[in-house]
Amino acid sequence: MLTATAPYTINVGGELLMLDAPVIMGILNATPDSFYQHHEGAEDIRTRTRQILSEGATILDVGACSTRPGYTPPDEKEEMRRLREALTIVRNKAPKAIVSVDTFRAEVAKMCVEEFGVQIVNDISGGNLDADMFRTVAELGIPYVLTHNTTINETDDAAFMAQLLRDMGSKVETLHELGVCDIILDPGFGFGKTLDQNYTLMRNLEVLHELHLPMLVGISHKSMIYKLLGTTPDEALNGSTVLHTIALQKGAHILRVHEVREAIECIKIINKTNGCPT
Repeated sequence: MLTATAPYTINVGGELLMLDAPVIMGILNATPDSFYQHHEGAEDIRTRTRQILSEGATILDVGACSTRPGYTPPDEKEEMRRLREALTIVRNKAPKAIVSVDTFRAEVAKMCVEEFGVQIVNDISGGNLDADMFRTVAELGIPYVLTHNTTINETDDAAFMAQLLRDMGSKVETLHELGVCDIILDPGFGFGKTLDQNYTLMRNLEVLHELHLPMLVGISHKSMIYKLLGTTPDEALNGSTVLHTIALQKGAHILRVHEVREAIECIKIINKTNGCPT
């Protein structure tokens, strides 16, 4: 059984965040159309911010552009408007919180960092949707969540994982050449992958440690759960908890989740089972 014991750190706003034990990234969707949980209006965003942090999340991930299957993204101006509204509230409520912005647009990321001191860029496209993203992140000097979001036409487990490693390794090399020092790997559950490929990835998740970088897993309420079980996103908490537990056993460093308290409980139980401090 693998655990998240690699001594990774990331520089967030000039301070080191230790990832020698798993941490939680809580999701705040400042959107009208996310597939599960969305928050609009000042009071709703304020309440969600308080909930995420009070339940024990280390990072607050704010997004204003739904990435559900079949989505139509808002234009850049509207995404910026939503984020300015949400981040103003977040920073007023929790000025010292570690905040990441969930965006695939370089100019949006730049605005969030420069105007609100956002410390991490979380790009679900892995740089595929904005050619300026890698360069912008390098210029901003902040951590970048690199998501695998490329279709792989392989059904064999070993071939699939080998291609995924090649895809991610090539982008890691490019980011390093540009001067990006802090990279977090997100294997991209649900992005460009079939149901079977998602479970191939979960079954072989520890292979990503070959890239020697911290790993983020985001599977909360995703279709790989509710489609397998014949349910809905609203009924996927139990399945999310099961997969969070498996991901922790395979060495995930960060869990990106909707339900923070339940994910914290997963970490505590895994730590206790492995004889680690809780």
